[in-house]
Amino acid sequence: MAETKFELIIVLVNPSHSEIVMDAAREVGARGGTIVHARGTGTKDIEKKYNVVITPDKEMILILAKESIRDKMLQAIYKAAGLGTDGQGIAFALPVNDVVGLKI
Repeated sequence: MAETKFELIIVLVNPSHSEIVMDAAREVGARGGTIVHARGTGTKDIEKKYNVVITPDKEMILILAKESIRDKMLQAIYKAAGLGTDGQGIAFALPVNDVVGLKI
């Protein structure tokens, strides 16, 4: 049996932008995700350097995706809700060693 590799895509966006993230992720193969309410921190130096306003309240979206679509998903999410948008999102991926409970 061939082993399917997965990545955990983690996206942090301003409130009310999680559906934009999920729509972009679904377009490239995501089946679903989990949205968690979070609080972010930052400094005025970061705000000045990157010309962004850091909003304390955030939404964190967790998406388990096949490794083969990771790059497409990150690009689609960033285009839809990245730093240059109202979502001011960042996204990154972490490798996942084991997964149970999924039908592939």
